[in-house]
Amino acid sequence: MKVFRLDDLEAERAANNGAYLSFLRERNMSAGLYALAAGDLDPQKPHAQDEIYLVVSGRALITVGEETTQVARGSVVFVPARVPHRFHHVSEDLRVLVVFSPPEG
Repeated sequence: MKVFRLDDLEAERAANNGAYLSFLRERNMSAGLYALAAGDLDPQKPHAQDEIYLVVSGRALITVGEETTQVARGSVVFVPARVPHRFHHVSEDLRVLVVFSPPEG
């Protein structure tokens, strides 16, 4: 079993001065914590993997393909592989748990 605590992951991400912290990589999936401050721009490009986003905290809009919706704590978004997507209009600091399948990279 592997157990992770969001507070510990956030502290590690912040200590490394990055928006993304990869914390799990297994044969069929990987996971990370993604952070954007209010007003930040999301520089993501489409990924070769399917993704699930679970919003841990914050508020923003997300556009996936041609669809846009608001997300906040508790929102879960599926993004198919190779579909353009990005968070925008981040109105509250955003923390998102990201799961890739197959593993990223």
